[in-house]
Amino acid sequence: MCATSCLERATSYEEGDAVMARTLLLLGGSAQQVIAIQKAKECGYRTVVCDYLPDNPGQHHADAFYLVSTTDKDAVLEVARAEHADGVVAYASDPAAPTAAYVAEALGLPTNPRASVDILSTKTLFREHMRGIGLPCPQSVGIPADSSLAFAQEAVAALRFPIVVKPTDSSGSKGVTVLQSPDDVGRRLVPALEFAKPFNRNGMLIAEEYIGGAVPHVVGGDIFVQDGRVRLWGFADCQRRPEHPTLPDMEVIPPNVAPWQLALIKKALQRLVESLGIRFGAMNIEAILDTDGTPYILELAARAGGNMLPVQLSDVSGIDVVRAVVMCAMGDDPGPLDWEPSNEYNLAYVLHSPVDGIYRGYTLSPQTERACYRRVIYQEPGAPVERFGNASGAMGILFFSFDDEPTLRDVAAHITDHVHVLVEK
Repeated sequence: MCATSCLERATSYEEGDAVMARTLLLLGGSAQQVIAIQKAKECGYRTVVCDYLPDNPGQHHADAFYLVSTTDKDAVLEVARAEHADGVVAYASDPAAPTAAYVAEALGLPTNPRASVDILSTKTLFREHMRGIGLPCPQSVGIPADSSLAFAQEAVAALRFPIVVKPTDSSGSKGVTVLQSPDDVGRRLVPALEFAKPFNRNGMLIAEEYIGGAVPHVVGGDIFVQDGRVRLWGFADCQRRPEHPTLPDMEVIPPNVAPWQLALIKKALQRLVESLGIRFGAMNIEAILDTDGTPYILELAARAGGNMLPVQLSDVSGIDVVRAVVMCAMGDDPGPLDWEPSNEYNLAYVLHSPVDGIYRGYTLSPQTERACYRRVIYQEPGAPVERFGNASGAMGILFFSFDDEPTLRDVAAHITDHVHVLVEK
């Protein structure tokens, strides 16, 4: 990539006598994706948004909006051609990532290999790829969504329990069920399969062994690739509650993991990046170390993380990660991204409700009130909210910064004593 700044590159072609800004097509206009639209405009790009929801907030920030599903590849390609797109990005969206690669490859725009993005976006293909290059991964089986119960029962019989049943092409813990023992198969396998099906688009579900970790939390976060090498390692503790064990509600930086453990995870991630021919961009990761120290890469997604993780990483690193995402999608060089973490104690908490009801606001303890430096709230008081069962139940993100690590760890361990969501049943 060239080293030209985004503002210098933003006005690169003419239409008649007018100089026209180069156009970035953004797939998705949710509340979490608005920042990417705003950042693209700051860079001087013209912004076009596709989203299937007519009330998405992103349309009010973009220069043009199309009511088009981000998973409809040919419809999005038609939009890209009509708008003379110079780049396309699926910011913080797993389902839209294959579409972005499809459109960019068809038009000769900056992209990672479409085949690799498809692998990263389909859990069965990702597990097969990891086994193929010799990286450890959970034992798993693919289950066609239209399979008989007998087929599904036979498929999971070879797995060690607990096992996780989920869609292969969804995200945000949608449609996920954990079966704890063989006894659960008889009474819970059918509900688990039926729960996963509505969140599935490719007709394939997956059951895989649940990996128990040597560290108390999944190591999550974002990495950023430049020229085929990981330059930014944005690791965090990806914490979950017992009431939603597969769904994270908090990202804690730095992760409570030894340097040698992080080194193992880094080595595995770089190997994956090279094996897939990934050249650039932000990638969301989830990894865990088994009790014997073996690193398992549970997820390597071809997009930036959700829950405003790129914003959190920007805060602690001083590197504008969102800006880097949109610039790379346009083929522009975002500049150096190398970062060595030190003395940053940061926590991002997903505001959510444990029950269905009417949202009435939230309160913070005095300690977290002082530490809270950014609040992004999606819901207005009086709005109906749903129990936090998947990522769509997020009501906002609260960002906290602390002076020392012991305070950070203590607040994270007792977060429900510090943040109270007010919901009227």
